[in-house]
Amino acid sequence: MADSIAFKPDKNNVDAIIKAALAQGRTSLTAPEGKAITDAYGIPTPGEALAESADDAVAVAARIGFPVAMKIVSPEILHKTDAGGVQIGVGSAAEVRAAFTTIVSNARAYDPNAQILGVQVQQMVPAGTEILIGTVTDPTFGKVVAFGLGGVLVEVLKDVTFRLAPATKDDALSMLDGIRAAEILRGVRGGAAVDRDALADLVVRVSQLAADFPNIAEVDLNPVFASASGVMAADVRILLTDEVPAPRRTYSREEILTSMRRLMEPRSVAVIGASNEEGKIGNSVMRNLIDGGFAGEIYPVNPKADDILGRKAYKSVMDVPGEPDVAIFAIPAKFVATALTEVGRKNIPNAVLIPSGFAETGEHELQQQIVTIAEDSGIRLLGPNIYGYYSTWQDLCATFCTPYDVKGGVALTSQSGGIGMAILGFARTTRTGVSAIVGLGNKSDLDEDDLLTWFGEDDNTDCIAMHLEDLKDGRAFVEAARATVPKKPVVVLKAGRTAAGAKAAGSHTGALAGDDAVYEDILRQSGVIRAPGLSEMLEFARGLPVLPTPKGDNVVIITGAGGSGVLLSDAIVDNGLSLMEIPPDLDEAFRAFIPPFGAAGNPVDITGGEPPSTYEATIRLGLEDPRIHSLVLGYWHTIVTPPMVFAELTARVVAEFRERGIEKPVVASLAGDVEVEAACQYLYERGVVAYPYTTEKPVEVLGAKYRWARAAGLL
Repeated sequence: MADSIAFKPDKNNVDAIIKAALAQGRTSLTAPEGKAITDAYGIPTPGEALAESADDAVAVAARIGFPVAMKIVSPEILHKTDAGGVQIGVGSAAEVRAAFTTIVSNARAYDPNAQILGVQVQQMVPAGTEILIGTVTDPTFGKVVAFGLGGVLVEVLKDVTFRLAPATKDDALSMLDGIRAAEILRGVRGGAAVDRDALADLVVRVSQLAADFPNIAEVDLNPVFASASGVMAADVRILLTDEVPAPRRTYSREEILTSMRRLMEPRSVAVIGASNEEGKIGNSVMRNLIDGGFAGEIYPVNPKADDILGRKAYKSVMDVPGEPDVAIFAIPAKFVATALTEVGRKNIPNAVLIPSGFAETGEHELQQQIVTIAEDSGIRLLGPNIYGYYSTWQDLCATFCTPYDVKGGVALTSQSGGIGMAILGFARTTRTGVSAIVGLGNKSDLDEDDLLTWFGEDDNTDCIAMHLEDLKDGRAFVEAARATVPKKPVVVLKAGRTAAGAKAAGSHTGALAGDDAVYEDILRQSGVIRAPGLSEMLEFARGLPVLPTPKGDNVVIITGAGGSGVLLSDAIVDNGLSLMEIPPDLDEAFRAFIPPFGAAGNPVDITGGEPPSTYEATIRLGLEDPRIHSLVLGYWHTIVTPPMVFAELTARVVAEFRERGIEKPVVASLAGDVEVEAACQYLYERGVVAYPYTTEKPVEVLGAKYRWARAAGLL
């Protein structure tokens, strides 16, 4: 149970209310039912009672005390304000009678078929900041809790943040600080701050309620009035569902690592559908395996061939010697199930399914058939509908695409074949060394959390970058990411950030949880670095392993061009970094190296006409002073200091300090003629992340490094 609930909720009462409503075919609870549930979980709501007549309403109001709020109670009317079913500040018996009549009339006009149970007469809530707290059942992450500014403008402001439910007290407090209007909660213009503990506790209780009952689809407390004296939910809406997702088959960490080790470090592979015919996928896979230098055994399987590419061919996988670690499928989809059954009988633990023609083309039953066979046989499936995979440190190129053998520390995965080839082209162009490139395709079984678990433990992998269109099990991904991020960066490109049409939602919380909002917050919560586009994902993957981890927040810009300095400063702010306030002694030290018409401070503008010695002296000072934690260099191409001269001196000075044990992130923006391109490549290969013609990219990579360092607890 979430850590701030110190009482035992009355789950039996809540369960009875939910079951009774579902038995009546209802998917929403009435206000009195919502009141009973919130009481059961210690969620503060105002005193109230249901009035079935105007006389009842007057009696309730007299007992509660004027003024009161009055709201229609109908299972069919969820948005009471839209139906004209709410009146507040009702101050006398006569006003209560009139309000009762008006509310009922409005409701009947709004929905003539709605069942009118009466009018809720409610104690007026003390004034305070209007807050929204709610939960929604997300198809990827399950129950999530939402927090933000509330009231009637909530869907216009959309100032809301999300966390997995049940939330802890720390989660809840981070939500209070995670909205744009966080300053309002702390008190502005002389106003008192809200009771943060009470507000955070309310978030925890609501999240626990939703997590405890799978049949609760959405909870909506809007508005919650928060003040210095506490919190109170003025309106409660609870939606139900009778559709509870079936539990997904899961594997232990040890099981995942065991199967992934045999997939990524195989001693032998069988190619089902191997071929001598050029242009066939089975031929391309065989050629890549052989030409790539894979040292293990390669067993071609083809019932119509005696040998393939000079190797003995086998009629069936059952005839292959021993137990290969991987079976690579290069046969049409309609033959996969039969062959997969034989793979299971052969005790082969992994099947790489290259063929298309499964769920992506509407053949869901065919895909489910192979999943069932695999589960029954103890086989893990990669794919189907993939380009294959590369495991470079094993010289394994199990794909029909172009080979790649540049070994390095970046593991790259993609759900799309086209994106996979873009990854390959980028890696080749930039000479990025990779530990693996893996296609996931339809993700019938193996998915991102399996790969994260493996790459997190893989000594050959320093950084993981993943393109994904969806997550099958968002919670499993978060769990794997949280275990991996403290050890190495994880970069995610989530496609589909702007869904064209979110499904109609029955509550404010549901509407706000549409599109990309939940993904954005929960991916951040898991510690991964989210890339806004493919270019950024690839550049982050390339650059993060190059840069050392910063030891503090102080960033200093040294530039030879004032204009670049301004743009670099903007980029610093845009990426959540901090320009160092230069102390007087450091300011004086920089001024000793720059001309009188230059500018110290931050940026340090040495001006464009300075010789190499000025660049070198100021860079040395930036690396030497322990108060400076990162350097951003802005170079302007001149004949006085040509691009390669700048690159060589910068790389030499950085290497010298690293040999002395002083490692700081250094990034550079080079403006100039085409020679700056070779200079950038030279710098990149020597540990300085450098880009030509842009001030944004180097700072974006530095910002990503800082985000990872914070998520990993290193800052």
